[in-house]
Amino acid sequence: MTTKNDKFKSINFKTLTYFVIFSISIALVLLIFQLLLFGFFYERYQIKSLDNLANTLINNNRHDMEEVINNINFNNNICLEYVDTLGYSEYFNDRAPGCLLKESYLQNFKKELDIKTDQISKIRLVNPRYHRLSYLYSVKLDFGTIYIYSVLTNVSEYSLLMQKEIIYIALIAIIFSVIISYFLSKKLSKPITKITKDAKELANGNYNVNFTHNGILELDELSDTLNYLKEETLKLDEYRRDLMANVSHDLKTPLTMIKAYAEMIRDISYKDEAKMKDNLSVIIEEVDRLNILVNDILELSKLQTKDYEKLNIEEFDLIETINDILKRYNLIKETEEYHFITNLPDKALVKADKKRLEQVIYNLINNAINYTGEDKTVYIYVTEDKKEYTISIKDTGKGISKKDLEHIWDKYYKNDKNHHRNIIGTGLGLAIVKNILLQHNFSYGVNSKKNKGTEFYFKIVK
Repeated sequence: MTTKNDKFKSINFKTLTYFVIFSISIALVLLIFQLLLFGFFYERYQIKSLDNLANTLINNNRHDMEEVINNINFNNNICLEYVDTLGYSEYFNDRAPGCLLKESYLQNFKKELDIKTDQISKIRLVNPRYHRLSYLYSVKLDFGTIYIYSVLTNVSEYSLLMQKEIIYIALIAIIFSVIISYFLSKKLSKPITKITKDAKELANGNYNVNFTHNGILELDELSDTLNYLKEETLKLDEYRRDLMANVSHDLKTPLTMIKAYAEMIRDISYKDEAKMKDNLSVIIEEVDRLNILVNDILELSKLQTKDYEKLNIEEFDLIETINDILKRYNLIKETEEYHFITNLPDKALVKADKKRLEQVIYNLINNAINYTGEDKTVYIYVTEDKKEYTISIKDTGKGISKKDLEHIWDKYYKNDKNHHRNIIGTGLGLAIVKNILLQHNFSYGVNSKKNKGTEFYFKIVK
């Protein structure tokens, strides 16, 4: 349920807030510029204009001077005084507002400029009549001196007007910000709201939802991610259902056998020692099968913890380890006529977590036993080169299809529920193998051909 506080966190409110803050910030920047810097930049602009006028006078000859001065007077609100080499003065536009060239106030400043050797000299003054900033220029020519006097325009009135305009501009900008933010937030919030609604449906177990593109890159990427999440969740859900079905079935069968043979010992065979031993052997075998199931489930829980990432690296003989593992299968070799074909060097010293590497080899051999062909043969090879040992375990079963190869390392995945040997399985064995090999940074893989079997392998660097 949406509350008042939640509305302040919405995209609509946030977008509106950011746009309004942006508009006010721009207005404040303009206002600060107007108050602090406008007068300075405007003075610099007027000085540059006066400098250009002075250079114009220098670049013209004596015969064109009168025309140039008249043009300057016509286009600019300044007054000039021309003093020839004999000291004769002629004034131009001396009636301009604030012109002081005839006043005694400027005489000392003129003398100060005459002393300077620069061709163009200037002095910054305050006009006593209007109390405005003004400039007096001296332009020295071969045929005399020209004095330029200009009262700079008072920008305070313009500044006040511009400040009012900035306030109006800010208000208009805020109004536009509200309008733009409204439509923009609607465009953004609509697809987000839909994605959120569909995500909630997905969380509630509805896998029929589909996250569609809406033309916004980040939201399209989010939609793709959620679609991928949906597909992976569907797979995981299916795998887990299979796991529960398998566990339920595989628990029920040995428990039923254990109960039946235990009752048989209690009621019938307790008097016959030979039959009682046979019955106890069956119970022990069924307990071993349950133990495999429980161990796989416990291993899965370990996969989720950080402690599982810690490895106890030690040096040991890989061949000795493989031979010890193969001894565990002596019973099925005798009772079920399984064959183990090995090609192993005499010795192979490797550095790894021995306990977990045993688990890898044990899981791969179990997998090969479960899926091998009618000849009941499993091949275990260790080949050596200069850099590494390659351990491969191969069965002679019907193989794995290409579409299944990419999933065989997934948790809960089983290639075929009706595998050759009815040994208990959870679908966790290869996922555990993958995790352990990744922890060791050992490369691994699988090769499979239809009706010719499957070979799993991994490599240990020397």
